Amino acid sequence: MPHEIRLFEDVLFGGEEVRFDDPAPRALYVPAGSVLVNGEEVPADGGVVLAEPLRLCAAAGGAAVWRWEVVPANEGPGAYNHRATLRLAGRIDPVAIAEELLLRLDSVAFPPGGTALLHTHQGPGIRCLREGDIRIDTEGRSSSYGPGGAWFESGPEPVFAQASPDVSSRFIRAMVLPRSLLGASSIRYVRDEDRGRPKSQSYRVFAEMPISPRPA
Repeated sequence: MPHEIRLFEDVLFGGEEVRFDDPAPRALYVPAGSVLVNGEEVPADGGVVLAEPLRLCAAAGGAAVWRWEVVPANEGPGAYNHRATLRLAGRIDPVAIAEELLLRLDSVAFPPGGTALLHTHQGPGIRCLREGDIRIDTEGRSSSYGPGGAWFESGPEPVFAQASPDVSSRFIRAMVLPRSLLGASSIRYVRDEDRGRPKSQSYRVFAEMPISPRPA
């Protein structure tokens, strides 16, 4: 049955607490400030993955949180008592990905002028640019993103990425992948000659865990 991966941005005042009582698979990244996630501190530029009900509490200076969720496509985005914005949603089919799944949160960084050679991934996900500028070529179109820009990649569709020639660039992404990739890369290069070439991008995995999305 169809599901969606959704990216929200939560903005919390200092000391503000919000709760999400449903146990949806979630990935959380903190672009600014600091939060307690179910009582555990996650600082700026930190991230976690979890599947239980969620309680967020912002530090004294407030915080922003990027929150990815994997939910049935027919489920509404919810009504919140805090500043929450749905940034992007992408349709996914968990059964088509694999029988057993995981949710991974990581970052991909490029030096000035860096590229990601033509490639695919073994599952879909939403990326959000943390810093710099990047151009993404896929599905016959080219799109450019600045800080805060978000885009969906289906996984099987080939992608080429070109980072800014002037500054370092980095995006944060959450992907739904086959559970067999726990601790392993999901990338596949389209051209045989690219597999052995030096790669300019570098990776940091914040967290990953097996998930079982709620039935639609």
